[in-house]
Amino acid sequence: MTTVPAATAPAVAVPTQSTYQHRVAEYWNAEENPVNLELGKVDDLYHHHYGIGAADRSVLDEPDPGRRRDRITAELHRLEHAQAELLAAHLGPLSPADRVFDAGCGRGGGSVTAHLRHGCHADGVTISAKQCDFANEQARARGIHDKVRYHHRNMLDTGFETGAYAASWNNESTMYVELDLLFAEHARLLRRGGRYVTITGCYNNTYGQASREVSLINAHYICDIHPRSEYFNAMARNRLVPVHVEDLTAATIPYWELRKEADHLVTGIEDAFLDAYRNGSFQYLLIVADRV
Repeated sequence: MTTVPAATAPAVAVPTQSTYQHRVAEYWNAEENPVNLELGKVDDLYHHHYGIGAADRSVLDEPDPGRRRDRITAELHRLEHAQAELLAAHLGPLSPADRVFDAGCGRGGGSVTAHLRHGCHADGVTISAKQCDFANEQARARGIHDKVRYHHRNMLDTGFETGAYAASWNNESTMYVELDLLFAEHARLLRRGGRYVTITGCYNNTYGQASREVSLINAHYICDIHPRSEYFNAMARNRLVPVHVEDLTAATIPYWELRKEADHLVTGIEDAFLDAYRNGSFQYLLIVADRV
């Protein structure tokens, strides 16, 4: 029996039974947020996540308004791309023949980053048809569409071939799904010894339930941020064994401090993130796990 390659497997319809999934798809189909689009225009790498590292705050001292705007935008993009590179660096030793899976790929910047770093094939999945079309057009424009492809599918039920992937990841997209369902699909797709990576915000449940600030973030993005402990419990139930965990909370605060001062990019959620990070109720984690 001939196996259909993962990238060309028959299309899987986005489930119709979940009202919440429809709401998420509608949100991202309608989303035109400058903090995503303007940053991506810097070098045509469109990320849908936050940044890490020390920020160059001298951009705020630029006297010319137009140049100040451009410099702030470029600096925020540099920080978010540093985050994407950090994730890609933890995907393990990959060859150009290997295939990787980008779950909740957004407009596709993470898949491109992984391909440029490792030369590997990449399949990105998004529940948003608009994001999928945009990302595929970007891959065609870069001339990498033979190796980097995007699919309008549900990351909980991709239809891709079992064991086809050397590595997979979620970058700030786990809060839209149930972790057991998500990690079960990653475990199915990954070959034995394959690498799973996530960078995510999670609430610190040593403090109890989600804080007021975390609840505001949930409402803003229509998501459901998980407690920290549930990541490790759900991984254990789904054959994913953590091999590296890193707290990136301190590393992401400079991004948020700079973004708060970017008048052309603020969304109104900046204070909630900063307050939650500073009071300890919210954490920004990198988790690397092997599939056993």
